[in-house]
Amino acid sequence: MPPSTATSRRAPSLVSVVVPARNARPEIDEQLEALAVQDYEGSWEVVVSDNGSTDGLREHLERHPLREKLSLRVVDSADVPGVAHARNIGVREAHGELVAIADADDRVHPGWLRALVTVAAAHDAVGGVLEVESINPAEVADSRPARDTTQQPRMPGFLAIAPGGNMAVWKDVVDTLGGWDESYTTGGGEDWAFALRLQLEGYTLGYAPDALIAYRLRGSRRAMWRQAVGYGRAEVRLYKDFRGHGMPRRSLIALVDTIAYIVLRNPLVPRVIRRNSTSRWLFLTANFVGRVRGSIENRVFYV
Repeated sequence: MPPSTATSRRAPSLVSVVVPARNARPEIDEQLEALAVQDYEGSWEVVVSDNGSTDGLREHLERHPLREKLSLRVVDSADVPGVAHARNIGVREAHGELVAIADADDRVHPGWLRALVTVAAAHDAVGGVLEVESINPAEVADSRPARDTTQQPRMPGFLAIAPGGNMAVWKDVVDTLGGWDESYTTGGGEDWAFALRLQLEGYTLGYAPDALIAYRLRGSRRAMWRQAVGYGRAEVRLYKDFRGHGMPRRSLIALVDTIAYIVLRNPLVPRVIRRNSTSRWLFLTANFVGRVRGSIENRVFYV
């Protein structure tokens, strides 16, 4: 099937919000309550893709007080662990022509769905913005470098990307691409790989800066370290898979800057001199460690 043209899209008669979930009972109510106050005026449903929960999530959702309001359904994706598989099953079982993705432990802003649907009218897929300030303690939120949200995020020197936990894509596009690559198991690599494949196949990826989701970060330093290492490993896998399509290496200047940051702004240096938080240093250092590890695993140089 050839790529669709942006002008061929009409307003969807039904939007499906797919929520991948695994043992998310402690957090999912906050997300469902946020979905219940969306200001989108069209028809939509919520599909929770349960990826093998053992915390009673399915039973909790089957009697959830917002079940009817949200047209909530639960589908089983327990046969293969991983968020990519959970998304693929959720999209397969979705009834809508347009599918929006939101994670179970995050919190959508009230205008989230409306903003995604508006931009999706002129694109084959659209990414939104993850903000970390409203849902995380200040020290945890400060672990992520600030980003200019007026600009669409990109892989450096390459194509645009979108967070898998905040995007909308037309279901026929997902079907044509074969969904998210389930061989990516760390660091959100399946998100970026999907966005890159989509564009390389000739589809358009729009950007909706008003489609905001409060993104829940890892609270402990151990969990933050593991997550950031995973991000670094995923970046290297992406380089290995897409270098033949023009994805460049990280520059030598970027490597020197990273090493200088790790050495000169580490937590042993007084805060008044280094002027950064320990959580920020920890995240960037772990991300670098992940790229080193990923370079060894994939037998490429991308640090």
